[in-house]
Amino acid sequence: MFEQAGPLNLNKDMDESRQGEVFFQEAPVRDGHQRSFYIESYGCQMNFSDSEIVASILGEVGFQPTREMETADLILVNTCSIREKAEETVRKRLQVFNKQKRQRPDLMIGVLGCMAERLKAKFLEEEKLVDMVVGPDAYRDLPKLLANAEEGEKGVNVFLSREETYADISPLRLDSNGVTAFISIMRGCDNMCSFCVVPYTRGRERSRNAFSIVSEAQDLFDRGYREVTLLGQNVDSYKWENPETKEVVNFAQLLEMTALVHPDLRIRFSTSHPKDITDEVLYTMARYENICNYIHLPVQSGNSRILELMNRTYDREWYMDRVRAIYRIIPDCAISSDIITGFCTETEEEHQESLSMIEFANYSMSYMFAYSERPGTPAAKKYADDVPEEVKKRRLDEVIRLQTQIAYRHNKADIGKTFKVLIEGDSKRSELEFKGRNSQNKMIVFPKKPGLRPGDYVMIRITEATSATLRGKIETGD
Repeated sequence: MFEQAGPLNLNKDMDESRQGEVFFQEAPVRDGHQRSFYIESYGCQMNFSDSEIVASILGEVGFQPTREMETADLILVNTCSIREKAEETVRKRLQVFNKQKRQRPDLMIGVLGCMAERLKAKFLEEEKLVDMVVGPDAYRDLPKLLANAEEGEKGVNVFLSREETYADISPLRLDSNGVTAFISIMRGCDNMCSFCVVPYTRGRERSRNAFSIVSEAQDLFDRGYREVTLLGQNVDSYKWENPETKEVVNFAQLLEMTALVHPDLRIRFSTSHPKDITDEVLYTMARYENICNYIHLPVQSGNSRILELMNRTYDREWYMDRVRAIYRIIPDCAISSDIITGFCTETEEEHQESLSMIEFANYSMSYMFAYSERPGTPAAKKYADDVPEEVKKRRLDEVIRLQTQIAYRHNKADIGKTFKVLIEGDSKRSELEFKGRNSQNKMIVFPKKPGLRPGDYVMIRITEATSATLRGKIETGD
């Protein structure tokens, strides 16, 4: 699952750029003191989805979300361990939270998510920064841990479950635009990529009841939402067996079931592993107009030797074949990727193969990072992190420069085309403009027209392009 990066910003144009986002709803005014919690989320989309599950659980014991850290009774940070920088950011935020605690001794502070699981009791015993540490599979235990914290007892639960999917919990949609929402369809990961901590912080794969997913999608549509993103560390390996009929539902079948909720409900999904995205999935996407023509397909490296060291279970040619299949079956599909530069022993020639892969796949965008060794991973145990930092950064700069050029070329080719766009809300730069995305996940900004509102679909003709955004005008049909 790719890491998200970017500054604290509640009005990002892209869902995939939400680092340190604060989730909130205004707490209702009631007699007496209304307990409230403040939560910041870092990392992948799964963490943001988990924060909505946490909010629902806390709501059952009387806590309401707030955006005011200074008045909250409980401060939570939902953490990411995928890169060292993400952990450093969380540590800095904890220092800020502890200044609040010194002023308000009754304030409770908790660390949730992957960093909580990885560092376990370190926060409690060595750094004394928090009152509770709760792993991704232990959120149901929050009420008990909170009660203990109120009595002065610090607590930790980082138990990894083989069954927990939170399928019966209705997430509280925090800071929602009322148009787009996440639906978690599975948890954990079995891929064991050598650079990745996810299997150790989120446990093994388990898939959620398919009917509960469809029910959640139907409920969201009935409440006015018009787009859902199906989330998992590797959605393509989704597989749920009906305990009564023994019928197995795979990801392609789940996609179809969700698409059939309503033609006006758009379906997206993330993330796909190249080894698992089947032609069945691609043909299902091609069959339904409301399944978006966009696939996030992380390559990580364009070189077969490095891919083997990463334990990605495919080589360069296999990945290229999957890209060819996508463009053959869904010609107007957009593909994005994750790319790591400077992995252990990577040579200049191997780096060049990553650059050539970006050209070949014609990515609409990518998440690009220099390799960050994570303690406890197979790569940290078996391989020397021997590429100098300045070389990693130089290679990363080259990847970013090339990807920016290709993204601009990709977007420039859309000038003159007309797309069906789902209005998500006001543009971050002007209340006179709307923003929304097309099927290919490209953000489009366009002037408002009376009578239109978020959640409406509109046909937009593209007039301008940058590497990140398209601009256009509403087609009048004249």
